[in-house]
Amino acid sequence: MAFNFGGAAGNASLSGTGFGAATTTSASTGFGFGSGSAGAFGGFGATTTAGTGSSFSFSTPANAGASLFGNTQNKGFGFSSALGTSAGTGFSALGGAGLGFGGFTGISGIQPQTQQGGVFSQQASHSSQLYNTASALSAPSVLNDERDSILARWNQLQAFWGAGKGYFTSSAPPVEFSQENPFCRFKAVGYSCVPGVKDEDGLVALALSKRESDVRAQQQQLVESLHKVLGGVPTLTVNVEGVRALPDDQTEVIVYLVERSPNGTSKRVPASTLYSFMEQMNVKNQLQQLSVFMTVSRTALTPAQLKQLLQNPPAGVDPIIWEQAKVDNPDPEKLIPVPMVGFRELLRRLKIQDQMSKQHQTRVDIISNDISELQRNQATTAAKITQYKRKLMDLSHRVLQVLIKQEVQRKSGYAIQLDEEHLRVQLETIQSELNAPTQFKGRLNELMSQIRMQNHFGAVRSEERYRVDADLLREIKQHLKHQQEGLSHLISVIKDDLDDIRTVEDGLQDSVHGRSSKLN
Repeated sequence: MAFNFGGAAGNASLSGTGFGAATTTSASTGFGFGSGSAGAFGGFGATTTAGTGSSFSFSTPANAGASLFGNTQNKGFGFSSALGTSAGTGFSALGGAGLGFGGFTGISGIQPQTQQGGVFSQQASHSSQLYNTASALSAPSVLNDERDSILARWNQLQAFWGAGKGYFTSSAPPVEFSQENPFCRFKAVGYSCVPGVKDEDGLVALALSKRESDVRAQQQQLVESLHKVLGGVPTLTVNVEGVRALPDDQTEVIVYLVERSPNGTSKRVPASTLYSFMEQMNVKNQLQQLSVFMTVSRTALTPAQLKQLLQNPPAGVDPIIWEQAKVDNPDPEKLIPVPMVGFRELLRRLKIQDQMSKQHQTRVDIISNDISELQRNQATTAAKITQYKRKLMDLSHRVLQVLIKQEVQRKSGYAIQLDEEHLRVQLETIQSELNAPTQFKGRLNELMSQIRMQNHFGAVRSEERYRVDADLLREIKQHLKHQQEGLSHLISVIKDDLDDIRTVEDGLQDSVHGRSSKLN
């Protein structure tokens, strides 16, 4: 957030925020409600009774003035305190995060007045108010001495902080300074998301002074009570679009109404129509018994309404600041400038932003837990796959052994065929290669010596020993036995050769001695 309370446009780009618009369109369609008694709704209110009438009808009634929804309500763009000031919730009519700047008041500031003299009287009153304010800030004449300059500075200070009364003459009442006055410095302009919800979607938001957990626990009872408040007509169904927590232990529930026709088709009741009915005094009283303190129609503004809203600066906002805010808009297609007047509005937006941050963090924690669970499942699955591969190999060996025995029994008594002879030659060749000293046997011996060294070092360090497979150990013993037999045979041959050499030497010596004796 970046705010400027000194007169320049401030930026507060809050992605995913909405702005309130408690507006309705001219409802020419009318529909009534059948009588029904709202039963006890645990935690939301007492028993309520709705008025009698007919069911919903989307056709134009004969007498629009007598219809429950025939009253025309204008959409305006004045920044009143309809949303968020009394309750301090920032309950939004439009947008996802509910960061509203208040509901729109009547369209008197945009449409021309139809009363006689209305425009001229309003302009005259505005000019007189501006003149009195300027007199109080620049040249008050209450005491007619040097103390009036001190009073002027005091009035300027009150105008800057947006509270107090400015005395400018003893013959006229003082000027009331509010935060909407153009001299108030505690102002900024932020941005909220432009909603994309249509009136045909029929979404109406209800603000309840209940915790989110309580509302979710009693959601079915709330739906039943709302259905009874809306007349209890069997062809109407109340549906909950979403439930979201708001600051100060309040909750926003978004509902829409579906009407089923006799031919089996269904259609949502427009949001403006449903909102118009809920704003009627008797229905509003029944909703208050259900802890509903505010209802807002979630409808998007038309391009003409958005243009009109941007062209007219809100009350108390300098036109230069408003124009600069429109220029600094980071995304004019999705964001719209929203005035923030006073620290209470800033605190409200900060609370809602903190609430949304907590919700996002909760969602991130849920996603993180899901990822951890998936990782554990993936590790377990990988271990099972390895185990099944090992089991498959063992079963393959067993099947091969069974096939070998079966083939041996089947071929018993028959002469060796040509292909079998070829197989025998190949097996003997492989066996000779395996038993060759310089081939696999030598490598096997080298591996065995390394294993013994590792076992020795492991036993010295951590007293760990390696285990050798029984079949491999048997082959190693067989190989060592062959080597020992070969060495024994070689030693016996050497001994025999040595004995023969001694015999030859003895014979040679005897022959030499015999010849020498004969010569003598």
